[in-house]
Amino acid sequence: MGGATYDAIVLDLGLPDGDGTDWLTSRRKYHEMPPAIMLTARGALEDRITGLDAGADDYLVKPVEIDELAARIRALLRRPGVRIQPVIEVGRLYFDVANRTARAGDQEIDLSRREADLLELLMRHAGTVVHRAVIENALYSFSDPVTPNAIEATISRVRRKLEDAHVTGALHTVRGVGYMLKDNGA
Repeated sequence: MGGATYDAIVLDLGLPDGDGTDWLTSRRKYHEMPPAIMLTARGALEDRITGLDAGADDYLVKPVEIDELAARIRALLRRPGVRIQPVIEVGRLYFDVANRTARAGDQEIDLSRREADLLELLMRHAGTVVHRAVIENALYSFSDPVTPNAIEATISRVRRKLEDAHVTGALHTVRGVGYMLKDNGA
């Protein structure tokens, strides 16, 4: 995992250079770890028990609906205990990862699920451009129809809600590339 921090891990048992169960067992022994979900094609009872005993917090058998996986990750993040970056902060803008809520200072910002997903993504990459393709992959599952202006419409709604909360000029469009959230110092 290197020097990066993660809120959760989604782990397959069949890794290119070893077994996911062995990897998880070794990491759990010597490192503080974020919650882990095993996502694998191995669905036998013995495999599920082995995975959970190795330190997985949840176990899902492929194929899985992406919305269910996302819901299980959110449920793991709501559990009490050690949290890695439970609140993302960019200037006076705050995003609570577990509760999926945003605020500017003391003012709550009412966001739909997709708007919250977008704001979290942009806040996690604050100060850098997030490409349209990355946003599309993060916001829409393979089965979701994506209209040509769907991302622009979501960006527009988030920008308006940020401005209503007096966070102006923070969300920038980088024409032909993507979007960037910056601390505007306000």
